[in-house]
Amino acid sequence: MKAKAAKESLAIQTKVVLPHETNSLGKLFGGALLAWMDEIAAVSAHRHAKRVVVTASINHVSFGEPIDLGAIVTLEAKVSRAYSSSMEVIIDVFVEDRITGARHQSNQAIYTFVAVDQNGAPIHVPELIPETEEEHKRFLAALRRRQLALVLAGKMKPDDATELKSIFKI
Repeated sequence: MKAKAAKESLAIQTKVVLPHETNSLGKLFGGALLAWMDEIAAVSAHRHAKRVVVTASINHVSFGEPIDLGAIVTLEAKVSRAYSSSMEVIIDVFVEDRITGARHQSNQAIYTFVAVDQNGAPIHVPELIPETEEEHKRFLAALRRRQLALVLAGKMKPDDATELKSIFKI
């Protein structure tokens, strides 16, 4: 299976926040944003694996700032690391100024997807090749996050979490 560049998994979606997606303060429901992020992250994971993918976990969500009714929101998702059958996907959320067109990042999330075969069993995915400086940083950080999750779940011994140990110089 041929390794793929991270850029091959890039998925971008732009939305307008509509009234049915807001709360009584005129701000986007967090659940609506989570659904948008899950959808675009699934597209990204599918582009990498070229297989059906399922959401395995939402590892991190940062609701950095509320998003107003009528806002133009762009979600950008890209696989940050691939393992045997799973992929970590980082979703960056940007809000566009409707007058100037300037964008600023408002939220971010990290999801994990698993590629599955026609019977729903996990299937191997291609390795990921980071190319840019940001992709390299995210690639390395993904392994630390994975090791931390495995240690916390009792699936890895802390002494075996070499990337985590390297942070703390233990």
